[in-house]
Amino acid sequence: MDFQFTPEQMALRKEFEDFFRDEMQKAPPLGAENIYDNDEAWDFHCYLARRLGEKGWISRPWPKAYGGQEAPILEQLLFNEVKAYHRAPGIDIQGVCMLAPTLLASGNEEQKQQHLPPIARGEMMWCQGWSEPNAGSDLASLTTRAVRQGDHYVINGQKTWTSGAHRAQWCFMMARTDPNQTRHRGLSFFLVDMKTPGLKLRPVLGLNGTHMFNEMFFDDVRVPAVNLVGEENRGWYVSLMTMNFERSSIGFMAEAKRNLEELIQFCRETKRNGQLLADNPAVRSILAQLVIEVEVGIALSYRVAWLQGKVDEKGMEMAIQAAVVASAGKVYGSELGQRLSYAGCRILGLYSQVKADSKWAPLKGRFESSYQECVSLNMGGGTSEIMRNVIALRGLDMPKGA
Repeated sequence: MDFQFTPEQMALRKEFEDFFRDEMQKAPPLGAENIYDNDEAWDFHCYLARRLGEKGWISRPWPKAYGGQEAPILEQLLFNEVKAYHRAPGIDIQGVCMLAPTLLASGNEEQKQQHLPPIARGEMMWCQGWSEPNAGSDLASLTTRAVRQGDHYVINGQKTWTSGAHRAQWCFMMARTDPNQTRHRGLSFFLVDMKTPGLKLRPVLGLNGTHMFNEMFFDDVRVPAVNLVGEENRGWYVSLMTMNFERSSIGFMAEAKRNLEELIQFCRETKRNGQLLADNPAVRSILAQLVIEVEVGIALSYRVAWLQGKVDEKGMEMAIQAAVVASAGKVYGSELGQRLSYAGCRILGLYSQVKADSKWAPLKGRFESSYQECVSLNMGGGTSEIMRNVIALRGLDMPKGA
């Protein structure tokens, strides 16, 4: 693995840096991270999505036939790293990073032409109807039903933990089309217009009161059969066809680096009991350890991207290695985020409990919010237990049940 950037990559990185540095000066006063909960943040997210679409940066890794640039994985990593460091919105994670690769791999030409261009222009936002009350990490146990009636499917059931459903215009989801099949057999992959009659939402508020998640209720929701992606009863395999985009967790690592840098600066400027926090040996030890851990996480992310960039050359063996290291990065990043949140609260003391809208909140209340959210890091995007199973079975070749 080569740790050096080429001059062209350095120039591209600077272009990303200059763009986000300028654009983020237009962000709302309280920041642009809580796009699903805050109207100002959402409006800024949509504005930035259109700007990125104009520059062709949303669809950089896509084939040129659909508006992409066929950019290498490493260049996509550079974009994701810079964007995350600046805490910039503008990329619809569900649409750009999950649905688009799925359509490119399994969608028909009509579906690609209908949905990919609006995503590339930053005009269409999506949500993911995956989890159910009794089907989260064990997604194959989902029970939402889809029954074919003429040229439509009629869907009934419930989804939960659906991020941004109250903002999205479309949803991609899986439902069971063959009740006689068990587990992942008999599932189908659908595209659903969020304005379809019979589809209702109920908010699920976080510990910090923010509205990010939703429950979705399907009551005789009629979905055109042309919105079936891939073959009926083969939706599980369609959902797995999303490996041709950058999955290194670099965004998470870059954001952690930014949070840590701001915490370090706070310690350099803030006194407690007449002494700068940065001069306290215990604080210095905590910060030094976190700096090391963040750099390890970034190196791990680059490793994933490097492996993914070799898949076309090396084939399935390299794809498996990339998936294993990506799983390791997910576990590492989740636990790093939790350690950083806890450390920040310890260093800030009782002020870490003050919310962002108070003048007394240090660092815009970032650690108050992250403390309450970080418990979910071990679950969102794949539980740490599932990731460890992938590492054990695929990476270490351990038998099941070992």
